Amino acid sequence: MKAIIIGNGLAGTIAAKTLRELDPQVEVVVFAEEKYPYYPRPNLIEYIAGKLPYERIFAFSEEWHVRQKIDIRLGTAVRKIHARSREVELNGGRRESYDVLLIANGASSFIPPIRGADRNGVFALRTLDDAKAVIDYVQEHRQVIIIGGGLLGLEIARAIRSRGAEVEVVEFFDRLLPRQLDLQGASVLKNQIESLGIRVRLGVTTEEILGQKDITGIRLKGGTDVAADMAVIAAGVRPNLSLPKDAGLATDKGLVVDDRLRTSHPQVFAAGDSIQHRGLVYGIIPASFDQARTAAYNMLGQEKKYEGTIPANTLKVAGLYVTSLGLANPEGQGFEEIRKISREEGIYKKVVLQDGALVGAVWMGTKKGVNEIARAVAAKAKVNQWISTLLEDSFDFSVL
Repeated sequence: MKAIIIGNGLAGTIAAKTLRELDPQVEVVVFAEEKYPYYPRPNLIEYIAGKLPYERIFAFSEEWHVRQKIDIRLGTAVRKIHARSREVELNGGRRESYDVLLIANGASSFIPPIRGADRNGVFALRTLDDAKAVIDYVQEHRQVIIIGGGLLGLEIARAIRSRGAEVEVVEFFDRLLPRQLDLQGASVLKNQIESLGIRVRLGVTTEEILGQKDITGIRLKGGTDVAADMAVIAAGVRPNLSLPKDAGLATDKGLVVDDRLRTSHPQVFAAGDSIQHRGLVYGIIPASFDQARTAAYNMLGQEKKYEGTIPANTLKVAGLYVTSLGLANPEGQGFEEIRKISREEGIYKKVVLQDGALVGAVWMGTKKGVNEIARAVAAKAKVNQWISTLLEDSFDFSVL
């Protein structure tokens, strides 16, 4: 049996590893568009910051693939899938057959339709080559604008600031980390970001990137100009769908899969940032990991169901741990939110209750109790009896 995997990010690599664990005989071939073995994307931030040497970026070396008998073809892009004949077509036209296929080609940086986004000195960060380009450019360009105040934007800001550059973050929403935090939590985070010497502008829209050939600044809606000689756009990602669309596979917001991670073609599976399961595109590391393992089982005919992944992410933003669990920012009626805020220490805790059950939480500035709270959110635990003490530092989380 031959399994081909398109993509060597987290989902593709974990799927290949799981296939080998489950079946020592299955032939596993991985096609990677990048010329590098797998690296965790968070490592790019530490590499830009100068805190992680190049050789430590990679999680699985080419030698590891050889030992695992996984045939990885670096720098080899798949340009077409022929699902009926069970073949993939590579750049150059050569075809290779498969018995089962996994699409794990991830997502790409989203570049909003901003005038001047193609000027020299404007970057996005998704790949190792992107990170190298940012490092090279920031050596001689010291006034940097980050367009986007989400996780990636703030982490890029921290990394570039650590190199001594002047950094300003501009964000469309009225708060930082708009997907993870409410106004109160985001206010605590903003204080911490600004304590690093990073300027923040909220509730603004970037209309144009100024300059002739090279960037000289940005223009905000309303006419305000902000000087800069470098910009990084961090406006989120979009699933890579051109390949599955061209193959005639069902797509919506993402590549549509069922509970076995099977696409609309029975021999084609998918996992990771490109997929849509039960109407959701997760785009988070825990989901990619779960999906990759489940897909590997099903590719081998070992029935395994993917029930979804409870949104649970621990991020490190500007040196602060931020954990967002479940319905962290619920909309509608019937929810109760309880908070504890310590601005000076950069600590913010919030739990979200529905009918007395714990359905969401935000933990920032501390990791104490995070695992227990995560389990309680997953179980929708009834916590009424501990409401008065649940957010205290002295609370005994073993009772949950």
